[in-house]
Amino acid sequence: MPNSSPLAHLLRPTTLDEVVGQAHLIGTGKPLRRLVEQEDVYSMIFWGPPGVGKTTLARILAKASNRPFIELSAVSASKADVRKVIEDSKAPQKMLTQSHRTPVLFLDEIHRFTKAQQDFLLPYVEDGTIILIGATTENPSFEVISPLLSRMRVYVLEELSLEDLENLARKALQSLGAKETDTNVIHEAIRQANGDARQLLTLLDHAWQTYGEVTKQQLESIGHHLTRYDKSGEQHYDTISAFIKSMRASNVDAALYYLARLVHGGEDPKFIARRMVIFASEDVGLAQPTALVVANAVFDAVHKTGYPEAQINLAHGAAYLAKAKKDRTAYDAYFAALRDVEKTGNLPIPKNLRNAPTKLMKELGYGEGYEAYPDKNESLLPDTLKNKTYFPK
Repeated sequence: MPNSSPLAHLLRPTTLDEVVGQAHLIGTGKPLRRLVEQEDVYSMIFWGPPGVGKTTLARILAKASNRPFIELSAVSASKADVRKVIEDSKAPQKMLTQSHRTPVLFLDEIHRFTKAQQDFLLPYVEDGTIILIGATTENPSFEVISPLLSRMRVYVLEELSLEDLENLARKALQSLGAKETDTNVIHEAIRQANGDARQLLTLLDHAWQTYGEVTKQQLESIGHHLTRYDKSGEQHYDTISAFIKSMRASNVDAALYYLARLVHGGEDPKFIARRMVIFASEDVGLAQPTALVVANAVFDAVHKTGYPEAQINLAHGAAYLAKAKKDRTAYDAYFAALRDVEKTGNLPIPKNLRNAPTKLMKELGYGEGYEAYPDKNESLLPDTLKNKTYFPK
């Protein structure tokens, strides 16, 4: 009778030597390799994209240190679930059967835990009641509270290389019983899995179970390619940043590519257009004042049309802004002035610039000597700043 377990489960590594990728963490002399050799583990966070081995490494570390391994998902776990793990960890007859060692609590998607839930974990991580290994696809600097983060090491896991994924796919196909491993088929599976080893194995497994073989056409019929993009997380900030910086560099191709990433990922078109309106003043500025007109027209257009037509408006605007000349003079000058305002406070405004609606104010010299069109070299700044220049002459 064939094994009905998912292929990803059957091929899950149990030792570091079986793990694909992450040589910067598990290679000779590297931190996780040393922990395994020392049969030790401490609280840490694994930060990286899906399907690169976060859960697998946590399991291997727990096993190497001979500790119980408890896995929870922050998506479904409650404070009560965590409390039970804490209580059990204090009861030797229940949990500490493995050399009487405290357990490793693996919390998948730790960024989904609320601040209150993370606060609850803090004292137990601090006093060693549990060893916490969190996994996240989001930047822990933003998603994990500072007190908890300061008590954990953060290890960044990298995307698997094409070579790593190819080797994994060949191993999987061989395990399934495939006689041939067509490189084109493997590349199609990798493309659809989007660098996620778990998705890659699942896709190959489903194709084999459905058809008894794996071909490019079969992969296309059972799977569909989804760009990994989280509108509220790291991918959101990284992609919009790449889009803005590509327009700033006047690189139209890159700007359109990252725009396509945003649109394909389901980003709100008004958000993209809003960033373009800001860009028109911040980066194009006085070099091409019509850029602000175009950006506002794009914003108005996407508001009226919505997807799918809005992507055409966005592409028009992105290409225009990328090709436009750039001048940040007004932007830089304004923020230089703002820094002086923050530093010097409300300095007295020169009397000749003050409003004089009453007789008393006129007697005090308000508005005296005011000229509508004075010498352009005359300073109108407060006395403390009268020699200051913000905007290049």
